[in-house]
Amino acid sequence: MQELKQIVAHFDIMGEVVRIEPLGQGLINDTYLVTTTSDTPDYVLQRVNTDIFTDIDLLQRNIEVVTRHIRSKLEAQGVDDIDRRVLSLVRTWDGLTYCRDDKGKCWRMTLFIPRSHTVDEVNVATSLDAGRAFGDFERMLIDLPVALGETIPDFHNMELRARQLADAIAANRAGRVSQVRDLLDQLLRHVDSMCQAERLYRQGVLPKRICHCDTKVNNMLLDDEGKVLCVIDLDTVMPSFVFSDYGDFLRTAANEVPEDCERLQDVRFREDIFEAFTTGYIHATRSFLTDVELEMLPFAIQLFPFMQSVRFMTDYLNGDTYYKIKYPDHNLVRARNQLTLYQQVADKESVYRFFINTVKERRSM
Repeated sequence: MQELKQIVAHFDIMGEVVRIEPLGQGLINDTYLVTTTSDTPDYVLQRVNTDIFTDIDLLQRNIEVVTRHIRSKLEAQGVDDIDRRVLSLVRTWDGLTYCRDDKGKCWRMTLFIPRSHTVDEVNVATSLDAGRAFGDFERMLIDLPVALGETIPDFHNMELRARQLADAIAANRAGRVSQVRDLLDQLLRHVDSMCQAERLYRQGVLPKRICHCDTKVNNMLLDDEGKVLCVIDLDTVMPSFVFSDYGDFLRTAANEVPEDCERLQDVRFREDIFEAFTTGYIHATRSFLTDVELEMLPFAIQLFPFMQSVRFMTDYLNGDTYYKIKYPDHNLVRARNQLTLYQQVADKESVYRFFINTVKERRSM
């Protein structure tokens, strides 16, 4: 704990540190709860993974701009208890929002929000809350006066993923192309149609918004009554199509089985989760989403399992250099799983479009 105390000493906090202990089970950053004396706030300390977030200045500037804007919106609305409704960055004694230790690692701190918790269970109730929460998050940032940068460039760029797949097929580094020709044929048959968002953006038809880009139920902070306080984990907040928030939530939350389940017959798109999240999301966003964005929400449901299948297949052909694997064909299993999910939702596009239109036309929810 002494080493972590030395990190905390760089920040302008109140009170004396009593203990520092791990917080949560994040896969990217190392997170700790810093408990201080009883009459002063507690804090969250994080080591930022700069292997993934390579531009720490851009990352922290994005978060600072976003949290400041949300705070100003809440103040204008007269919302009570604002410090529990938006993350608060803690500055160093030099006035920065992060510091580097003697090994060059980057650290940051935020105020710990008391009487709050996260949930991991995906059900109808949490999916409805997530749709509202992430939709509200986008809505509060539609008039952000400062341009944000991409913390992970081309994170959800389907054209890039298509090029990477083509390169992997041509290089055939692991000598696996001939073994998976059936799956590659299926992917290549649809890859051009899955790149339509980028084309529409270049034509000026489809806008980019400020999106969260990591929409999971455990990225919402809840109060003791189970009501959403705020959205957390803001590292991936950046310009993107709204499909990033809508489609990627459904890819993970609405799949009946994990993305590496080998039993393809068990892959099932949960329509109850789709309906709950869609209802909450459209309720929060219909005041600003364009007709094109709303019309393309069924496309977004298909895009993300397809894109993920392409990414898994690309890594498999390259010799499993990106995703961690537990056995030789792990990425191949993942690719088939996600392609199966894509095929399911593509086959029922008209059903999902009908539901989306029904929700869109409701006067109140």
